[in-house]
Amino acid sequence: MSSPATDKGAAIEVVGLTKRFAEAKPAVDNINLRIASGSYCCLLGPSGCGKSTTLRMVAGHESVTSGDILLANRNITRLPAAARGTAMMFQSFALFPHLSALDNVAFSLKMKGAAKAERHARAQDLLQRVAMGHLAQRKPGELSGGQQQRVALARALITQPQVLLLDEPLSALDPFLRIQMRAELRRWQKELGLTFVHVTHSQEEAMALADTMVVMNHGVIEQVGSPHEVYNRPASEFVARFMGGHNVLDTPRGRIGVRTDQMQIHDADAVPAGANRQPAVVSDVEYQGTYVLIGLQMPGAALAADATAALSVMLSEAQFGARPVAVGQEVCLSWADDAAHPLPH
Repeated sequence: MSSPATDKGAAIEVVGLTKRFAEAKPAVDNINLRIASGSYCCLLGPSGCGKSTTLRMVAGHESVTSGDILLANRNITRLPAAARGTAMMFQSFALFPHLSALDNVAFSLKMKGAAKAERHARAQDLLQRVAMGHLAQRKPGELSGGQQQRVALARALITQPQVLLLDEPLSALDPFLRIQMRAELRRWQKELGLTFVHVTHSQEEAMALADTMVVMNHGVIEQVGSPHEVYNRPASEFVARFMGGHNVLDTPRGRIGVRTDQMQIHDADAVPAGANRQPAVVSDVEYQGTYVLIGLQMPGAALAADATAALSVMLSEAQFGARPVAVGQEVCLSWADDAAHPLPH
């Protein structure tokens, strides 16, 4: 079987894409996005941000209120799902329980009228690619979660799509298997040369997989960039807080973000002269093996459930061992000027 990635011109572009349901506020609000050919793109954001609705509109499983979707410069906005050149992997895998792995993979070709020998040969080839050829005759109930995912991937690839769409494909797996399977997804994407568009709510998953991250909130795109760009230079307070690993502070020069591993903890009266400083009270100490995560609250908010007053500092195990702190202790934080990243209000 030839590779489904022979068309290197394939790329998704959405222009002014909007989706309204019954409520007044759009679920997706006039977004513009271009996803490069052969890249791994992750749509990321909290529940209700519009990421899954965007994916479903690209797939043809959700109608578009306004705007356009282009695949390789071809407008696919009003085309049925089967005619778009995309394929979808669902969170539940959606395998037919009464069919073997082989027949699950071959099912779409059967619906198109392909001869049994042809569709089984192509299905077997794809099962071999995802290391499932030896289990082709097993039914989904006889397979592990990771094995079912491989079958679901092979089934999506048999239509030779230009773009593979993945709707939280790892969320049903246990944590260890999730890490293993995301490595396999990345390897398959590179080997096949396909464009992958992957929806996830996991920052860690997106950082591990993506060439391009698209952070969404309330139906709009907050930031598009590489994982390194998004993590190190968040474009907004929302991105800084959602990605984690940053403290957001108001200073005389404006609102800033500072990475948690670039802040130091001192005794309240021992901050170096001239350093940037923020008094705080230790609210939590979490040992994480190679590092210790210190949770803090700004003065006057130590007992309040105020997320905007919460801070954190990541210390190496050696740093913490040399100068431990305890819950309730008053401390002062410091950071270098070049560790601060300005954030818009």
